[in-house]
Amino acid sequence: MTVIPTQKASIILERVPLESRWATHRWDLVGVVPDLGGESRTIVESEELVRKVYSGFELGLYRDEAEGYYLNVSSEQPSVFVGLRMDEGSDEPYPFRATLSYNEAARWMDSNERVERSPAWPELAGWVTEWVAANYRPEPKKRQRPKSFRGKEGRLREEGSQ
Repeated sequence: MTVIPTQKASIILERVPLESRWATHRWDLVGVVPDLGGESRTIVESEELVRKVYSGFELGLYRDEAEGYYLNVSSEQPSVFVGLRMDEGSDEPYPFRATLSYNEAARWMDSNERVERSPAWPELAGWVTEWVAANYRPEPKKRQRPKSFRGKEGRLREEGSQ
């Protein structure tokens, strides 16, 4: 049985007011931090601002996503990607999943999920970088000769010799 390396994280969302005809507020991803534990809860609440923390998200490293982790850690700012969905009852977003894989986040976006990114804290970025160095080997590029360069001669010779 393969052991999947994981780290736990908490996701912090913030509601800020807007001056708009169509919306009174907007929700933003404030950050992803080491797990704070406990239930999801409001940590700041005022007329202008609401901040909520959602704890217990596991960030696992899977071999089949190694290329996605490589793309993440080789970028300018390694990130945690958070998928958000709207709660139909309260009309507030909630995080449903978090990943360190650039490719997995792209698949979520391809399926019309809302995905936000937050810089990874330094220890998390280092942990992923070490895992990538130990586990990721890029596949060698295979050059395929374009079919247009095969030419007609070979085909005509085969057909003409009959």
